[in-house]
Amino acid sequence: MNRDAVSAELARHARAHPEDGPALARFARLLEDTPAPFSRDQFAPGHVTCSACVLDAKGAHVLLLHHARLSRWLQPGGHAESGDATPLAGALRELREESGLVDPAPLCGPGGSALVDVDVHEIPARGGEPAHLHYDLRYGFAVDGGAALRCSEESHVLRWVAVERLAEQGADASVARLVARALAMLRGDSR
Repeated sequence: MNRDAVSAELARHARAHPEDGPALARFARLLEDTPAPFSRDQFAPGHVTCSACVLDAKGAHVLLLHHARLSRWLQPGGHAESGDATPLAGALRELREESGLVDPAPLCGPGGSALVDVDVHEIPARGGEPAHLHYDLRYGFAVDGGAALRCSEESHVLRWVAVERLAEQGADASVARLVARALAMLRGDSR
């Protein structure tokens, strides 16, 4: 993964979602001002992560996992790795590792990108790691809702959740925003 490719992806996203200006400015500073923005060992201020919002083909359900370490319902995702050519490739790798899904269809938004959302959130200190930020690039995918799933050791549970029941499941506002944007992209009504 390289800075120029990520910057180009963020520029496409900025044209489609100008309301994300403050988060995009934080991403730009991370890419410009830090030595290793893709390294999970860069804690000040943090590093880039990649995640996947997976909808069933009808847009009725979203795939969520109950993260073991964070004890929260989240979309599959995680740290960028050196073998990830692009953030999309990183999101796909994480999705395969955490769910067993092998061939999801990326959603196509403005400019041909599957980037649905960007989010900067704090990860609490644990063990030898200080509290730090994850600069999450969030991609949208659609799959057959009947596809077999395999939960990884990083999660307690992996399940299809009815979109209208996200709040009941305990999903936070960031996940709700992500799902709403992915649904809009699936339906072709994103900007």
